[in-house]
Amino acid sequence: RNRLLVLFAFACIYFIWGSTYLAIRYAVETIPPLFVASFRHLIAGGLLFGWCWWRGLRPTRQQWVASIVLGALFFLFGHGTLHWAQQTLPSGVAAILIATEPIFVAIILTATRRTSMSATLLMGLLLGLFGVALIFGADLLTGRAEMVSAFAVLIGTAFWSIGMVYSRSAPLHPDDRMAAAMSLLAGAVMLFLAGTATGEATHFDLALVSLKSLLALGYLTILGSLVAYSAYFWLLNRFPPTLIATHTYVNPVVALVLGWSIAGEVLTTRFLFGGVVVIGAIALVGRATSREGQGTKIPEQLTHAPATGQKAAAKAMN
Repeated sequence: RNRLLVLFAFACIYFIWGSTYLAIRYAVETIPPLFVASFRHLIAGGLLFGWCWWRGLRPTRQQWVASIVLGALFFLFGHGTLHWAQQTLPSGVAAILIATEPIFVAIILTATRRTSMSATLLMGLLLGLFGVALIFGADLLTGRAEMVSAFAVLIGTAFWSIGMVYSRSAPLHPDDRMAAAMSLLAGAVMLFLAGTATGEATHFDLALVSLKSLLALGYLTILGSLVAYSAYFWLLNRFPPTLIATHTYVNPVVALVLGWSIAGEVLTTRFLFGGVVVIGAIALVGRATSREGQGTKIPEQLTHAPATGQKAAAKAMN
């Protein structure tokens, strides 16, 4: 029974998180992108917050302030740019670019002198830049819209990475699930306000929302956030973070396969080679940082998954 539960939990963080990129693509077809991100985080965060409140957990003002900052970094800028970009960007491209998060984190930690530069780390960073350059030079990014969207994903990834580093010292709620719920709710409110300010509300017509987009939104909310997050939290209490962090390598592969087989996304040789180079760079960065004690937290904090933050928020939403 335990073996089946372990397999199910790993399947959740491997395949559900990997499939969220395609789900985002379908959701933003007929629902404004910032509203998609807002709705999914609002529902998931509301359910999680209600459960934590029922358990007697009560947040303080200081914890709310930290959660608002984290919600802006993770969800407003991190997920907001991702959802916006996937209106034109193939899901496989988005997944590979998001996978560069540990590279950004390593750069931030090195720049702030929280970790030292080694030959292996430098090699991983340079290899990651080379892989991203290959992706940008691939035939998939043929228009200005795709290039702008790809840059937007990288900018969002940088904000997410800043949030990961910030969360390590932020005065968040001590309960990981309450910290996740508070950040999700804060991010959802900011995304809704941003969507309203940019005119998404005027273009949003519920009658024009397709069944496919609604199903995708439900998938992102229930499976991508609640189920996969619960599985991730359960695994963190039972297995080494380095083992759980293997989802970092699997998620882009799942996204690429699903985008190609279901959505008909084109995969060029240059893009595939760039993706392999990026994954190899992540492995080098993880290996270099794990030797210093701090570094194991870099791959551990990934979530972003896209349908997944540090403390629990980064873990919940990738």
